Amino acid sequence: MSKDIHIKKGLDIKLKGEAEKITEKAITSDVYTLKPEDFHSIIPKLSVKVGEKVKAGETIFYNKANEEMKFPSPVSGEVCDIIRGEKRKILAIKIKADSQQQFVDFGVKDVKAMNAEEIKSHLLASGCWPFIKQRPYDVIANPANTPKAIFVSAYASAPLAADFDYVLAGKEKELQTAITALSKLTTGEVHVSVGKNANSPFAGLNNMTLHKVSGPHPSGNVGTQINKISPVNKGETVWTINPQDLLIIGELLLTGKFNAERTIALAGSSVEAPKYYKTKIGSTIISLVDKKLKGNNNRIISGNVLTGKAKNLKENLGYYDNIITVIPEGNDYELFGWSLPVFNKISTSRALTFSWLFPNKKYDLSTNTNGEHRAFVVTGAYEEVFPLDIYPMQILKSCLYQDLDEMEQLGMYEVAPEDFALTEFICVSKQPHQEIIRKGLDLMLKEIG
Repeated sequence: MSKDIHIKKGLDIKLKGEAEKITEKAITSDVYTLKPEDFHSIIPKLSVKVGEKVKAGETIFYNKANEEMKFPSPVSGEVCDIIRGEKRKILAIKIKADSQQQFVDFGVKDVKAMNAEEIKSHLLASGCWPFIKQRPYDVIANPANTPKAIFVSAYASAPLAADFDYVLAGKEKELQTAITALSKLTTGEVHVSVGKNANSPFAGLNNMTLHKVSGPHPSGNVGTQINKISPVNKGETVWTINPQDLLIIGELLLTGKFNAERTIALAGSSVEAPKYYKTKIGSTIISLVDKKLKGNNNRIISGNVLTGKAKNLKENLGYYDNIITVIPEGNDYELFGWSLPVFNKISTSRALTFSWLFPNKKYDLSTNTNGEHRAFVVTGAYEEVFPLDIYPMQILKSCLYQDLDEMEQLGMYEVAPEDFALTEFICVSKQPHQEIIRKGLDLMLKEIG
């Protein structure tokens, strides 16, 4: 059964450098890195020491608050370094990969014969549980809870985002296995959203409800879909999972192996030939971008331009990311830029800007914010690009002055930082909306739990 969702509010940011639908194998990374900071709110406890040999799927660290929640190595090899910060905080664990990969055998499972507790225990033991996140708080799901629904967004509307229909093509068996397993973990339904005109591998699958989504970004954000299908109220929980992570779960159940393979899009106007590459979670950035970029003055982002993190060549692909975006570094100054007509930038305002005249034009934008941080200016612009039934300005301010009651009443249980990426992009005050929401969620998690 298919149900359509049409989003009217939003903004499509069309950028140059979309990845061509060609997939190549990336240069094999010598070292793979796991960073506990990728798993928000988790305090890691190590299971390995420097010099220890590990197999792909073997536990590297676990959650101090819940020792059943394990985080596995993406490759087999030797733990070559453990980087620590202040108060011996674990910042990164590096694994030097073997030339021939060895996997932990978790056993082939018949998912139809398993009950919810067996599936949950298997996902926890194999290290696949961190792929499942929850609303409220946008953190790794608490396995002690039962969600009212599970959401998968297989429609990416963010700038230059990887095309899930292309990436997941031919993987119906793995997807069906994972969907069947997840359907046993909820009292409600598994909701999968795809593009309205998409030729999606999810189209013929069972044990789920299919939704066809259309409209401008953020129509592809899972938070937008949750708001339109089954909003989160106080005391309720929903879980979310990325489509490529379904493949890892499905393959684990079918083969018994934790295969951390990712197909990532290398995109952006600073990339010579944007295309897709097969790599693994935690691979180095240089193995993906080496000799593929234009010039040296670029910003490398793990993730999309709205929500990703800036990286250097020595750092690694983010745990949940399936795109590397490279755009020009915006460290130039435009003389009298505030007073000149603007033809080469995107703006929701019509004052001296003309992007509204060319809705299909693609832009070569840099990281320049075109302004400095200042106090909130009430313009009503946020509401034009924010499709959730929530007041964006009010919820941002309630986070700033830490009023928990007001945050609850305004719908804080439903949102995640990525839901405010567009309002941050158009903000004339240059306020860090995603950071404000993240701090507000952390406060609620600490005080309310």
